[in-house]
Amino acid sequence: MASATLTTGQSLVSEPAQPKVTSRNHAVDAYRGFVMLLMIGEVLRFEQVSKAFPGNWFWSLLAYNQTHVQWAGCSLHDMIQPSFSFLVGVALPYSIASRRAKGQGPGKLFLHAVWRSFLLIALGIFLRSLNSPITYFTFEDTLTQIGLGYSFLFLLGWFAKPRGQWVALALILVGYWAAWALYPAPGASFNWSAVQVTPDWNAAHNFSGFAAHWNKNSNLGNAFDQWFLNLFPRVKPFVDNEGGYLTLSFIPTLGTMILGLIAGEWTRTTPPAQVIRKYLPAAAAGIALGLLLHFTGICPVVKRIWTPAWTIFSGGVCFAFLAAFTWLIEVRQWRKWAFPLVVVGMNSIAAYLMDHLWEDFIFRNLRTNLGPNFFGFFGSGLQPLMEGAAVLGIFWLCLYWLYKNKIFIRI
Repeated sequence: MASATLTTGQSLVSEPAQPKVTSRNHAVDAYRGFVMLLMIGEVLRFEQVSKAFPGNWFWSLLAYNQTHVQWAGCSLHDMIQPSFSFLVGVALPYSIASRRAKGQGPGKLFLHAVWRSFLLIALGIFLRSLNSPITYFTFEDTLTQIGLGYSFLFLLGWFAKPRGQWVALALILVGYWAAWALYPAPGASFNWSAVQVTPDWNAAHNFSGFAAHWNKNSNLGNAFDQWFLNLFPRVKPFVDNEGGYLTLSFIPTLGTMILGLIAGEWTRTTPPAQVIRKYLPAAAAGIALGLLLHFTGICPVVKRIWTPAWTIFSGGVCFAFLAAFTWLIEVRQWRKWAFPLVVVGMNSIAAYLMDHLWEDFIFRNLRTNLGPNFFGFFGSGLQPLMEGAAVLGIFWLCLYWLYKNKIFIRI
């Protein structure tokens, strides 16, 4: 995710080893690149194109999967953050093994993990503050969520055996679920308008019965943020997050990273053709259990507040993605098609920063220098797509230049 130093030759994460370092896993690089392309691919603006072609199922499908669902459920776009968090966990066993092979001890590495956590949190706050008159202290974005949990993940990766990691995952998810279940659900007199929830939205998306403990901006996480976020300087007091996102989501996000940690150790120590036999049952079990929790009302699948059911469900989907990329790239050895993804995946932090810092600049200068309607050659309905494709191409060429020059940004 975030980055602070320039290195040459290696990628976002260190290589494996017990005492011996193994070759890098191209499937992981390609999966990471796929995730980053989903994120920066927002520049293609499928939603605008879909509005220009009402009733067209193709553009409607693309638009749906380029936006987050309103509350319960999942689109492809909703899998960006869990995939990135999962892949942080996948990378950690490689990094630990490499550093152990170099004779580095746990004390030094833990301090490095704490420093990495700080940089991720600081970079996340910086990027969220770009258009704010003062520092916008918020902790619900991808970088800060990973940063808040990363040091704990390192401790589990270094000291805990696989069984201990599974136990830690269970304790985190069950404990977090219990805390939310014990917090009072909103009553009939709850003032929804005070937390930006309209009657129509409430009727369409919020839950009734036991699942109401996980309703938007009326839950334990929002109560915590009304206290915690108001400890920082703010333009106005914090009452709610418009999208329902929460600081405390870093706890179940840590669960997603633990699933990645387990997958990473499997990946590092098991031949590709065999490790898929571990990925696929994990994928099926995660998806099935997450859906079971959702449809029984025990715990809904909601990405915005990262419910335990979402951790389990999305973790299953991540295992399925990893299985697919591993089969195609590591087992079948079909690698040429994945090269554009690998270029992005090996510099994911650079891609993240480009997306947040360069997008408006490039759009603005394309329109200034080529004219506002230059990309309308296929009609006004497709102009947002064509313009976005040009921006996406510029992003990729910059990442390719970094790749060719062996410059990889990482923390």
